[in-house]
Amino acid sequence: MSEDARPLDRVRLARRPHDPRRAVARRVGFALLLVVFIAVVVLVGRDGYTDVTGDPVGIIDALYYASVTVTTTGYGDISAVTQATRLATVLLITPARIIFLILVVGTTVEVLTEQYRQLLAVRRWRDDVQDHFVICGFGATGRSAAHALLADGVDPSAIVVVDSSTAATEDATEAGFTSVHGDASRTAVLDAAAVSSARSVIVTPNRDDTAVLITLTVREANPSAHIVTAVRERENKHLLRQSGADAVIDSSAAVGRLLGLATQTPAALGVIDDLLDVGTSLELAEVAPVTAADGHPAAPPGTQVLTVIRGHDRLPFTDAATDRLRADDRLLVVRASDREG
Repeated sequence: MSEDARPLDRVRLARRPHDPRRAVARRVGFALLLVVFIAVVVLVGRDGYTDVTGDPVGIIDALYYASVTVTTTGYGDISAVTQATRLATVLLITPARIIFLILVVGTTVEVLTEQYRQLLAVRRWRDDVQDHFVICGFGATGRSAAHALLADGVDPSAIVVVDSSTAATEDATEAGFTSVHGDASRTAVLDAAAVSSARSVIVTPNRDDTAVLITLTVREANPSAHIVTAVRERENKHLLRQSGADAVIDSSAAVGRLLGLATQTPAALGVIDDLLDVGTSLELAEVAPVTAADGHPAAPPGTQVLTVIRGHDRLPFTDAATDRLRADDRLLVVRASDREG
């Protein structure tokens, strides 16, 4: 798809079970069968037809007669001259011709109707979509991020994938997501994804310089969106933060730390695997305090508090406990998972 394509032309909503291409292919196949049917009728009654050339009607002549008949061209160079062939024309060939025309007209109308329906659906989606999640890059990291969102209860209709790869956008629509084909660093492409009304944007390209450019473009389009991006080189983390990213994940360093942890404390790695693998025994969650029996805020039962989020600060729970929790605090906790992966 060209970079000058209209925004609506870039958007592909989640694919429905009905595929109009298959319907068109079936109709084309049926139309060809009708042509073959007429040609067989002519061959069977070839003695009742006359050709202006004076030659006997052969296979090519029969196919030629069938094609000009179904298209209503009717040159008249091959004609039915006996009662039997004229009756066959009335009872067999004419109905086949009518069915062929219905197929041609019906297929054209169906294709145009499907395109118009798709256009209306995209326009309705653009008018209604808001507070959604945009994933820029649908590679291995982007797919994992989408899976994590689904596991957290996000509806697939609230996830929009942007990728320059046609195969990736096709995979996204097959998975039930809305997809936008194009370069996520271009304003027109992000506009097609309605990034200005998005709640959060996940940036996972293959290059750090591309991630910086996408982050800058997203932040310009939506100053309030929560932008999370992955970085491959640690030295580029500050560039992404300066570009407007709220959270930067150093993928290389994270993998390295996990490898070291697996070597020294393999049991701890199992716990981290549980936290990262959705639907296993443990999960990380951000929750609000509950009101304890004494009327003061407290951690929810069955949770282990890791950090207290107070405004823009992250406080160790032990320090916050001496000052008591506040009702407006947020708690980062580990708890038992009640979801299936």
